[in-house]
Amino acid sequence: MKDLQISVAMCTYNGARFLGEQLESIASQTVKPCELIVCDDGSDDETISILRRFASSATFPVKLFEREDRRLGCTKNFERAIGLCIGEVICLADQDDIWEPEKLMALGSLFTTPSAPGYAFSDAALIDERGRHLGKRMWSSVGFHGENGAFEKSNQVPVLLRRAVATGATMAFRATLRDIVLPLSPYFVHDYWISLVSSCVGSHGVAISKTLIRYRRHSAQQIGPPDPSWLRKIDRARNRDIAVYKNRMLGCDELLERLYKAARASYRFPSVHFQLVSQSLEHAKRRVLAHSERGPKRIGKVACEVFTGRYSRFSNSWASVVEDLCF
Repeated sequence: MKDLQISVAMCTYNGARFLGEQLESIASQTVKPCELIVCDDGSDDETISILRRFASSATFPVKLFEREDRRLGCTKNFERAIGLCIGEVICLADQDDIWEPEKLMALGSLFTTPSAPGYAFSDAALIDERGRHLGKRMWSSVGFHGENGAFEKSNQVPVLLRRAVATGATMAFRATLRDIVLPLSPYFVHDYWISLVSSCVGSHGVAISKTLIRYRRHSAQQIGPPDPSWLRKIDRARNRDIAVYKNRMLGCDELLERLYKAARASYRFPSVHFQLVSQSLEHAKRRVLAHSERGPKRIGKVACEVFTGRYSRFSNSWASVVEDLCF
C-alpha cells in the first residue's frame, strides 16, 4: 500500500464556501496522496486564493490549473483533471464534501489485492449546508443495496444499465483505464460513464459499504442524489425534457462504440455485454419515439415496449411506464 501512488483529481468552480473544509480533510488522510490535481473552471470568488494558500503549506504537491478560455462544465473539467494525474490510482473529489481520514487508505488497499478491481466506490453520509448529518446515506437515497451482494462481478453491468450507483465523490479507479474511458461522454455524468465503461470492458467495480465521506447537499451544487420522495419523482418526471431520453440513447450508442474500441484494443470481456448494451440502446430509442408522440400513438409504442420486458431490465420498471404514458 505504501508504494501505491494515488492522485486526487478535484474540480472547482466558485466553491469558496466549503472548499477549505474539504481541503483540510484531504490533508488529514492517514495515507497521503502523491498529488492533488485541481482544475478550476473560472471561479470569480475566493476559490483560487484558498487553493493557493493550501498549496503553500500542503505536505504533498498541489497543482492548480485555471481555466484557459471558456468554461468547460463539470464533465469536461473532470476529463481534464483526470488526464493530468500521474498516480497509478485516481481518486475523484468534489469541492464541497468532507472526507473521513481513512478514505484513501480504505480505497487504495483494494488495488493491491490479487483480485484488484478496476474501480471502487463507497457509501456516504449525507450532511446539510452546515455540516449536520441528515440521518441518511447515499446508497439508500438512490435505491442501491450493495452491502447484500447486489454488485457482484456477474451482475454489475445489468445493474448499471438500469441506473447509476457509483457516486464520483466516493470513487477511485485505475489510471490504466483512462485509455478507454477518455474522452468522457457528454451524454452521461462522468462518474456514471467511468463505472459503466469499466464494468462493461471487464474491469469490475467493488462497492464498499463504509461511509468514507460526508456528502454535502446544498442549493448551489451542480450534481447530487435526487430527492427520493414520490412527490419529487412526479415533479421531475413532469418537468423532464425529451432531451433527457435522447441523451440516454446517444450515450448508449457511444458506449457501444467504446466497447468495439476496447475489443480492438484486446480487452477481454463477455460478449453478452455487447448484447446488453445493444438492448439498452434499443430501449432508449423506443422511449424517445414514445415521447415524440401523443395520445393513442404513444400508448401503442409504450405497450409494445412493455411486452419486450426491457422496462424492468433497463429502466425503473412500471414507474417508467407511467412516466412515458403520462408526462
